[in-house]
Amino acid sequence: MSLRCLIVDDEPLARHLLTDYVSKVSFLDLHAACASPLAALEALRTAAIDLLFLDVHMPELTGLELLRSLPQPPLVVFTTAHSEYALPSYELDAVDYLLKPITLERFLRAAHKAYARRPAAPPLVASPPPFLFVKDGPRRVKVRWEDILYVEGLRDYVAIHTRQQKVVGLVQLKVLVQQLPPDRFVRIHHSYIVALEALEAVYKDKVQVGGRFLPVGESYRAAFRALIAGPSL
Repeated sequence: MSLRCLIVDDEPLARHLLTDYVSKVSFLDLHAACASPLAALEALRTAAIDLLFLDVHMPELTGLELLRSLPQPPLVVFTTAHSEYALPSYELDAVDYLLKPITLERFLRAAHKAYARRPAAPPLVASPPPFLFVKDGPRRVKVRWEDILYVEGLRDYVAIHTRQQKVVGLVQLKVLVQQLPPDRFVRIHHSYIVALEALEAVYKDKVQVGGRFLPVGESYRAAFRALIAGPSL
């Protein structure tokens, strides 16, 4: 089983070196080498990526911000010339942290670490249903993706605000986010996930959903703006 990987680095020489290193590893399959975080977001939306080789310092969006913006991030190996970001990277469960200049020997060690952490091949199953059941007190409430406006984290609970009702379930936000389809939902704050289709208006540091204003956290702001960027009148 090979790992489909994505290189994200704004430095041409770094991209060239990592591309060469990837070509030398039999279990790595390079999907693309992106020169910007915005190009990486597009690649992540259109392809199943198993492993990111991700620079930290980049224009528009840092590697840390990019990773935090992903509801279901792939494995990641940070590549950077700055050692001070090692601790935040491991808090994000990074596979490894490579300091530039990166040697082939050090790259191979990181690649083998990533391969050891690859997910097991999933069994062949039918497509997941477009809903989930949430335990709300003595009952289990069926919540369809299309009905969700936003989800609010309340410590060990979540409040799922739908078009019809509010459902409070005993589950942490970081667990629930793994069950939500990433093409329909985005995390905008430590305590909020919103449905992209339910967005009514976007401001500098907040959004309007279901008639309510929700804050956009500073660490999520750049990635969120990049995600919704597009033609406007």
